[in-house]
Amino acid sequence: MHKQEIFYKMTKAKPFIKWVGGKGQLIEQLEALLPADFTERKNVTYIEPFVGGGAMLFYMLQTYPNIKSAVINDINPDLTLCYQVVRDNPTELINSLKDIQTQYHALKTEEERKTFFLEQRDRFNIKSLNAIENCTLFFFLNRTCFNGLYRVNKSGKFNVPFGKYITPTICDAATIYADSKLLQKVEIMTGDFEQTFDKIKGNTFFYFDPPYRPLSNTSSFNDYTKEDFNDDAQIRLKLFCDRLNEIGVNFMLSNSDCLGKNGTDRFFDDLFINYKIERVWASRNINSVASKRGKLTEIVISNYHEEYQFQRKAL
Repeated sequence: MHKQEIFYKMTKAKPFIKWVGGKGQLIEQLEALLPADFTERKNVTYIEPFVGGGAMLFYMLQTYPNIKSAVINDINPDLTLCYQVVRDNPTELINSLKDIQTQYHALKTEEERKTFFLEQRDRFNIKSLNAIENCTLFFFLNRTCFNGLYRVNKSGKFNVPFGKYITPTICDAATIYADSKLLQKVEIMTGDFEQTFDKIKGNTFFYFDPPYRPLSNTSSFNDYTKEDFNDDAQIRLKLFCDRLNEIGVNFMLSNSDCLGKNGTDRFFDDLFINYKIERVWASRNINSVASKRGKLTEIVISNYHEEYQFQRKAL
């Protein structure tokens, strides 16, 4: 077997894009809050209605072989298209990414790189591309824009500025192949989170990672789509969780800790008063003001109350 093939086979699946609010850093804490008997459950259907970068998805599918099928959803059609292309056409995507990476790395000056970036951003926003081209530009912009942000304006146009990276890895072939293999048993949906209710079958577990409720008026953690995920949407999500609870389906939900931020905002603590609320530590590093970066708590809400699977670390 060729060395490159061996390397590909040994590569673990992981998020193929950068994503603000990604759960990579919180996996250990989230795993500790899963149902105590999760490993004993048979033929689990795992559903993520707000998949984002997919850190939790890739971890769960690689760690728990009792997950026999999965459903992911996101309201961002460019993102879900990427999941589809990675799953169904990895080699085509890799070849296209190699081409644009070669073009970008060959540019000698920052001004040339910025001009190329803006040209590709304009092409992406026109929306007249085929699936491979659209996905290629999504990857390219994600790796070359400022801080790997994904942000759109009210017209749905991607508007993140140039990130000044010189030779970023735009094509990670090993990760794409590993992700493609894992995604074979995943159904990919695009649209509102409530449509995932129809995908419940047998032993189903939901993990929700919605756009976080802003901790301040200047927060922009939910600018992933042109539609706002406001307090009404957060309440609608809670009512969806009530529907799951009524039919005995377990869920875990992450969100910002409004109460932990200022000590008076009880929005989530009151909204989910009938459910288990835990707090975990997270780091946020995307703020342009250095003094506003650092650790803070997030909440994890669930509708099961058994002893937890692993010993929790003290906050």
